[in-house]
Amino acid sequence: MAPKRPSETDPRATLRGGLPDRYLTPKDIAALLSVPLETVYAWRKKHTGPPGFRIGKHLRYDPTAVYAWINTLTEAEHAAA
Repeated sequence: MAPKRPSETDPRATLRGGLPDRYLTPKDIAALLSVPLETVYAWRKKHTGPPGFRIGKHLRYDPTAVYAWINTLTEAEHAAA
């Protein structure tokens, strides 16, 4: 049996037909970036963090938008260096 690729073991890492298998929660973002949950909410309030959206009262993030936001941060960091 072949070892599983990361995309097969973590549903957040797999995109199917342009749609994520699962949208990320604020707790997922905090864990992904190793920051406190309060930081994720502060970013949301200040409009400085990854773009999120609401489904009723639930806040969710598209994984592709989160990774694009991370890439803009790293590109800006490299440009400033």
